Amino acid sequence: MRRSLGKWIILFLFLSILVFLGTSDLTMPGQDEHVNGIADKYAQEVGAGEREPYINTDRGDLLLFVFALGGATAGFIIGYNWRDIFGKPSAPSKYQIVKSSH
Repeated sequence: MRRSLGKWIILFLFLSILVFLGTSDLTMPGQDEHVNGIADKYAQEVGAGEREPYINTDRGDLLLFVFALGGATAGFIIGYNWRDIFGKPSAPSKYQIVKSSH
């Protein structure tokens, strides 16, 4: 009974935190804003500014395609080297060989 009550309390607290975070207007600035602010200040001092990226991944599904291609490449490499990485799988033996002490 106590464990069940504890589980319900934890579930209630978790759900209430989710509801609070979903309905509140909290602004949580990340590290990117802090670092970019400092970098922009020094970039303006030396006369360097923002430029367009060489490959703009914000258009369409290009970023998704790049991640899918990277995942497929990593999967191929890990699959090809599976036995070198994790060793040869041992097949379960139906019969066990027991050495006698005779």
